[in-house]
Amino acid sequence: MAVDETAGTPPAKKPTRPRATYAEAGVDRDRAAMANERIKLTARRSFNKNVLSEIGGFAGLFALETEKYPDPVLVASTDGVGSKLQLAAQLGLHGSIGSDLVNHCVNDVAVQGATPLFFLDYFAAGELDADVVQQVISGIVEACKANGCALLGGETAEMPTLYRGKEYDLAGFMVGVVSRSRLVSGDTIAEGDVLLALPSNGLHTNGYTLARKLLFDTAGYRPEQYVNELGDKVGAALMRSHRSYLSPIRKLLQAEVVSAFAHITGGGLTENLPRILPKGLAAQVELTSWEPPPLFAHLKALGSIETEEMLRAFNMGVGLVAVVPAPLLKKARLTLSRMNERSMVIGRIIRGPQRKVIYC
Repeated sequence: MAVDETAGTPPAKKPTRPRATYAEAGVDRDRAAMANERIKLTARRSFNKNVLSEIGGFAGLFALETEKYPDPVLVASTDGVGSKLQLAAQLGLHGSIGSDLVNHCVNDVAVQGATPLFFLDYFAAGELDADVVQQVISGIVEACKANGCALLGGETAEMPTLYRGKEYDLAGFMVGVVSRSRLVSGDTIAEGDVLLALPSNGLHTNGYTLARKLLFDTAGYRPEQYVNELGDKVGAALMRSHRSYLSPIRKLLQAEVVSAFAHITGGGLTENLPRILPKGLAAQVELTSWEPPPLFAHLKALGSIETEEMLRAFNMGVGLVAVVPAPLLKKARLTLSRMNERSMVIGRIIRGPQRKVIYC
């Protein structure tokens, strides 16, 4: 009879696995909580009487003043700042990126005649840096205050499997309001209307992938390097802010001298002007009517870029175009000059089979 040698011995214990935590997977909730506490304190600086909620709730609450905006139409826009983020991180200028984002979205709702009400942000990083987050949010808050709107809420996410290290992405969402009767849609644009342009500060938030390739890879410049052709350091020239056009837009609307506005962003004049044109009309733009800033000329030379491509990749020194009936042009320009706002007449509206820009 065989003897069972294992009889009476306890079963072997299974090896225990270490207990998994979110932090070990790369997401530090304590770090996120610290960043969110800073955001709460910073965002409150943009609050006004219409904000009914605190940062940190499931959703933001905002009271709409219907007596101020009878028959209200909500106008919404969302955008990001693209690869300008990489340069901002390289230079440590995180606050200006926040302002760029807000101003871009403000312009997009303002050209419809709307007043910006509130803004939401989305900040995602491989590893949250509370100082960087606070700089970005501070820039957002300051721009919101300058434009009379509130930072109502947002999202801060740590995703180490999508972003490397402290690399981050940023996006924003703006809501504005306008009474239906005051909505600016471009429907009243007519043949003979004048294209009145307001200058940009530089690239704003578009064309950075090409610009960085030409300036850093092709030319071999360093961000801190002064370049005679630019009249500035490379980093400073590239980081000029995306300006807000809310104030001149309001003044022109109050003066009742505008048929429509076009915010010149990605796609340049070539793709943005047609967005406001009624059927059967085209925009004729005279290329000799303004001189683009030195940055654009130097980029063109570095890459031997065709003029047509430049006009699609960059704003070429034009950040906003107001379409003005010819008899009201003098009043429109006077309105702008009284607020020390420079303007350039760059063309006019003509008959055309397609909604397009015709350069001459």
